[in-house]
Amino acid sequence: MEYLVNMTTHVPEGTPETDVQDVRAREAAHSRELAARGVLLRLWRPPLEPGEWRTLGLFAAADDDRINNTLASMPLRIWRTDQVSALAPHPNDPGPSASARQAATDEKTSEFLVSFTEVIPADTPEHAVDAMHDREADRARELAAQGHLLRLWALPAERRALGLFSGHDGDEMQAILTSLPLFDWLTIETTPLNPHPNDPGLTNTTR
Repeated sequence: MEYLVNMTTHVPEGTPETDVQDVRAREAAHSRELAARGVLLRLWRPPLEPGEWRTLGLFAAADDDRINNTLASMPLRIWRTDQVSALAPHPNDPGPSASARQAATDEKTSEFLVSFTEVIPADTPEHAVDAMHDREADRARELAAQGHLLRLWALPAERRALGLFSGHDGDEMQAILTSLPLFDWLTIETTPLNPHPNDPGLTNTTR
């Protein structure tokens, strides 16, 4: 299974900077170990408020107990709280290889995490819904082939889908989203993602 983890760190006031740097160094080393084992797949930094320290992570684990044990093993956990979302397969997901290919492509592109909530208009015929979903699947394959759609997951408990996209900027990302056949039926939230120094998906990261 894959899990998206929202990790928020609060360093206690008065903690010596040497202690902070020691924990961060051990966190980076442990992240490399987890990546080598195929447990830590990606790390990103979302937009942050002043003084905020937050990371989004994509992990792989056999079950909830395993992901909880993995998160507990990370050095920063002593100062961190984790919000874990289990990700289910989505039929339009291009698969992990799409994200891996993107890591080695144009450095000028940015990644975006996009949340989709579908609301089908009342009294829409079932055949029309099926046809729209077929068109959406076709468009997802096109976007994956173009390098824009990297991953797509379902969040069954929340009746949402979550997508990882690539684009040169926010304007291009908006154009991609408006091109979706389901666009008029979707409530969309877009989070721009910044590179994280410990991200296993970066090919030329200085750690």
